[in-house]
Amino acid sequence: MWIQNYKNSFPDLPEADNIYAATLYHADLRIGQLLDALDEMKISDNTLVMFSSDNGPARGSPNSPIALSYDSATGPGYGIGAAKGITGGRRAFKGALMEGGIGVPFIARWPGKIAAGKVDKTSVMSAVDLLPTFCELGNVKLPRSYKPDGMSQVPALMGKGNPLRKKPIFWKMSAPWPANESKPDHWVAYAVVHEQWKLVLNKDQSHAELYDLVRDPLESTNRADKNSETVSRLKILLQKWLTSLPEKPTGNVFSSLRKN
Repeated sequence: MWIQNYKNSFPDLPEADNIYAATLYHADLRIGQLLDALDEMKISDNTLVMFSSDNGPARGSPNSPIALSYDSATGPGYGIGAAKGITGGRRAFKGALMEGGIGVPFIARWPGKIAAGKVDKTSVMSAVDLLPTFCELGNVKLPRSYKPDGMSQVPALMGKGNPLRKKPIFWKMSAPWPANESKPDHWVAYAVVHEQWKLVLNKDQSHAELYDLVRDPLESTNRADKNSETVSRLKILLQKWLTSLPEKPTGNVFSSLRKN
């Protein structure tokens, strides 16, 4: 198995840390090979490279076993027992709608177009923005009938981002209420982000919290009581979005590996 070769590079680390370090090292090498290949083909200046992930780091219980298993989508792996990622102080982990669960790394490289070494700490971006962004960069018009969930982020990539997000983004998931003691931040069933604000609600929408993501990305201060009009406005946006959702997926959207 490939990971064993990389684990040998970190012999002094505890097993879980060893596996995590080996995984990162492997990813770093592969991404480096990709960037080197672009340089060798002399197409780096014409190639936009983006690096990100689908969710925040996972966390199991402190005694989660470290055992090799197999996933039909991702292949063999050690699972939750070897999950060691950090959130940079953001609340919660994978499976939650606080920023520790949905905030992810995002790095873009485009020599001569995107400033190297610059960090944007205010623009609010989402994966649903990628398609509109790519279409604008490629000078491709979306069909008139297509209603994108996201917006083009070309200005943000070019260093001209706006911390006040113009198009809202939404999340919905199953979450316990009241929150479990072991996971106190994993209670959010709905979330909406618009402008600099993020509203989170429990499953029956009886409890709401409001955060200013530009000034408070760690979601440390609930501003709902002092911004009741903003809470009401975001609730209306959320309800409008919820009523637009289909009751179930349509078409052939499931992998054959996931049907059983």
